[in-house]
Amino acid sequence: MTLLTPVDLVDPRELGPVHFIAIGGAGMSGIAASYADLGIPVTGSDQADSANLAMLRRRGVTTYVGHDAAQLGGAETVVVSSAVRETNPELAEARRRGLRVWHRSAALAALMLGRPGVAVGGTHGKTTTSAMIAHVLVAAGTDGGYVVGAPLATGESSRLGAAGSPFVVEADESDGSFLQYPAGIRVVTNVEADHLDNWLTSEAYADGFVRFASGATEVAVVNIDGPGGAALSAALVDTPHLTYGTDPGADVLIGDVSHDATGVRGSIRLDDRIVPLSLGVPGLHNLANATAALVVTTHLGIDADRAADALGGFRGDHRRFDPVGVVGGVRIIDDYAHHPTEIDAVLAAARDTVGPGRVIACFQPHLYSRTRDFAEAFGQALAAADEVVLMDIYGAREEPVPGITSALVGDVTASVLGAGRVHAAHSHRQAAEQVAGLARPGDLVLTIGAGDVTTVGPMVIEALTAAGR
Repeated sequence: MTLLTPVDLVDPRELGPVHFIAIGGAGMSGIAASYADLGIPVTGSDQADSANLAMLRRRGVTTYVGHDAAQLGGAETVVVSSAVRETNPELAEARRRGLRVWHRSAALAALMLGRPGVAVGGTHGKTTTSAMIAHVLVAAGTDGGYVVGAPLATGESSRLGAAGSPFVVEADESDGSFLQYPAGIRVVTNVEADHLDNWLTSEAYADGFVRFASGATEVAVVNIDGPGGAALSAALVDTPHLTYGTDPGADVLIGDVSHDATGVRGSIRLDDRIVPLSLGVPGLHNLANATAALVVTTHLGIDADRAADALGGFRGDHRRFDPVGVVGGVRIIDDYAHHPTEIDAVLAAARDTVGPGRVIACFQPHLYSRTRDFAEAFGQALAAADEVVLMDIYGAREEPVPGITSALVGDVTASVLGAGRVHAAHSHRQAAEQVAGLARPGDLVLTIGAGDVTTVGPMVIEALTAAGR
């Protein structure tokens, strides 16, 4: 995969019938649903049936399971994700016919045309922050629209909203597609090296965020807690921007932070006033995410107290410190964290909420390249847990790399915790059984990673139940 180059956009209603390849993904399904809501004829295919395909069928979208060139039908535009390979028969047929082929980011960006746009980027936290902004827009009755990477409490990850109302998107930097969005307001939650398989160097990655934030025509909103965000802010000489964070130099300052089992609280200095924020989700990182949402929504004209009240009702989004269940006094939480800093944050949040119990982390590394680049940092981050179950690498779009295994991470963690507290698992069932065998009443179990580790939590519940816990 290479970095994408932005394309010229047209109104979605000028695209003719649109066919989505890999339509069942969280991002693709939301875009496809919005196109259908515009009255555009939409079809799409995916490798397997899913709840997202069922949702799309209810919206009038024709969906197919499996890929076949004949399924393009009369499509005039084809939308693909970065995961779709050129060998896909539908994409190959679209190329042969000379159809317009857009990356999903262009299809999403076209929905923003003529609307106040908000694009949320960052190495970590962009899904939660964009979801928080969307949550406030809906709660405040703005009829705003959004497409984010995980469902809100409504169960939907997208909403078209009304013409002329704000539109919020999660802006993915992994393939450079965040440069596609025509957003006047741009948020950067943090900048730390990642996706070096595409960007190649940390310097190029950081420069990508400078280009992203520099495109703000209204305001860039930047978290300066950390060297990446501070350097980005310093580079935005000619771009109107606001900084936020716990750093005393922040324009919007986070203070009076406290934690307990129910969430996190703080006082936000916004303009010339103090706005109390009390969240039902844990962790300083979520307080920072909510602060960005507060800055953006007040900039859009929503009263700060009303925005803060709405944020207090935010209960997280899918796979972000997501409760799976409680059995025998053992809490099971699922989280998408797949970068060392994200693991630091989620383990800190777990420690804030677990009380006297232990934290047991079940981690599945995501991508061979990321494991190669950050094995040491992953190992150090996981050492904040009391026990670690380490699964095999989830390769996703990558082929195995000789010598790159989970053991690279496990060796580092074991050097801190001790070998007896790091456990290798080579299947999901084995991971669940190991976790269940370790867990005691009062413990908190975290299943962590961007792959299919999310299936382990329910298996842990089954194992604990079967053991009579």
